[in-house]
Amino acid sequence: MTTMMFVNLPVTDLERAKAFYTAVGFTVNPKFTDHNAACVVVEPDHSAFMLLTRDFFQTFSERPIGDPAKDVSVATAIFVDSRDDVDTAVAAGLAAGGTEAQAASDYGFMYQRQLTDPDGNILEFGWMDPVAAEQGPEAYAAQQS
Repeated sequence: MTTMMFVNLPVTDLERAKAFYTAVGFTVNPKFTDHNAACVVVEPDHSAFMLLTRDFFQTFSERPIGDPAKDVSVATAIFVDSRDDVDTAVAAGLAAGGTEAQAASDYGFMYQRQLTDPDGNILEFGWMDPVAAEQGPEAYAAQQS
């Protein structure tokens, strides 16, 4: 079975959101983008964000939409190939209007930085040592001793 994951995010300004998400390194798929929504590809054929205007997002649920600028309900973690890639993505996001509310987390085998988009949605960019990713943190610790 082939799977693809879409994370739907409500946004207040679709053009600003597209600019932010392309600044951190993702691409817009124009085939699935219009005045109500934009498909932002994180990894081709695997994962994407659907940026939806708040009015359009509301058509998917009768429950009220929360305000991510006030209440956290999800944090999407995206792991990249290196620590430098983490820093590059966060720097680009900050330049595109994002914020970084807390310091980086560095566990040796894993490095993460949290980036908040202009609407308040949280992205966590991270890197994990390949040994730790494959065998667990204990294997990484044993390798360091």
